[in-house]
Amino acid sequence: MSSTWFESVAEAQRRARRRLPKSVYSALLAGSEAGVSYRDNTAAFDELGFAPHVAGLSPKRDQQTTVLGQPISLPVVISPTGVQAVHPDGEVAVARAAAARGTAMGLSSFASKPIEDVIAANPQTFFQMYWMGTRDWMIRWMEHARQAGAVGLIVTLDWSFSHSRDWGSPWIPERLDLKTMVKLAPQGVSRPAWLLQYLRTGRLPDLSVPNLAEPGQQAPVFFGAYGEWMQTPPPSWEDIAWLRQQWDGPFMLKGVSRVDDARRARDAGVSAISVSNHGGNNLDSTPAPIRALAAVVDAVGTDVEVLMDGGIRRGGDVVKALALGARAVMIGRAYLWGLAAGGQAGVENVLDVLRNGIDSALLSLGHSSIHELTPDDVLVPDGFPRTLGAAPAR
Repeated sequence: MSSTWFESVAEAQRRARRRLPKSVYSALLAGSEAGVSYRDNTAAFDELGFAPHVAGLSPKRDQQTTVLGQPISLPVVISPTGVQAVHPDGEVAVARAAAARGTAMGLSSFASKPIEDVIAANPQTFFQMYWMGTRDWMIRWMEHARQAGAVGLIVTLDWSFSHSRDWGSPWIPERLDLKTMVKLAPQGVSRPAWLLQYLRTGRLPDLSVPNLAEPGQQAPVFFGAYGEWMQTPPPSWEDIAWLRQQWDGPFMLKGVSRVDDARRARDAGVSAISVSNHGGNNLDSTPAPIRALAAVVDAVGTDVEVLMDGGIRRGGDVVKALALGARAVMIGRAYLWGLAAGGQAGVENVLDVLRNGIDSALLSLGHSSIHELTPDDVLVPDGFPRTLGAAPAR
């Protein structure tokens, strides 16, 4: 077995922590305020149990499904995350890993690599954007994504402006100039393997966002784009319906946790919903997505594909989400830790860990396909589900 192989997402996280400068690793952890949502995203899965069989088990298990019309070999999709400076190849390495393992890639509009490069690495790429800037700007970004070959659009709404963290926020510079490099030198020297990766490429981590560049102009830095987003008034449901009309392909709305919002999203014409609280980076004390999942699935029925994003660390977590109605899950920190630990191979390793865990759970539950999973396969304790935004009984 290769010494670079790891057997769990937890080990990928440990290796990422040892390899990355402190501020970079802290940025991956993120979370907001007291970290209530951040902790609940993973802890909630521990409250759910399984009801396994011991005989009559299926010798073969099928994990194939489709998300937004894209066939994938396992029910795990790469969630879009911004500026993946944990590795020189960033989003391109992640896209290659996803393609190698037969799944789709979500590319953030705040990514550090151009969409053309990412789609060349994985044609099954969904472009993610925020409600940001003017309508004309958003139309240009969508047209750019369409021309580049994006097979779907993800619109993220589950990110508020809550910055403070009880454990402190990492210092992240706007750009890596000489003054910044001097300030960060002790962190870089303390993590020589990470620094050497970049020195071998002849370039430093790039904190610009090329997919938000105006034609013929230099790409804005991450915080410049972030500031533009913060200054844009939040969208109405009419705005979301308008945005959906501008994109003639599959369209996912990411960040839903309330049933009334799920129904409004359905009425706006979305193809899919991702139940998410942005990895605990949204309003703190928002329940874990796995707690809100079943109610959202019930609210939209078969009209809309429902995915779940948040807290996935093992294949059993994926199976629990599918049993409660998710079509697939999206992962964020898990693959970023894999990227930090081993580049493309590390992301592939994470996807293999999840695939193997899904297979093991299917075997024990007596199923030959993920499509056979039902709520009866999961033990849900009293008080576990959260139904947010439901109309009061009359």
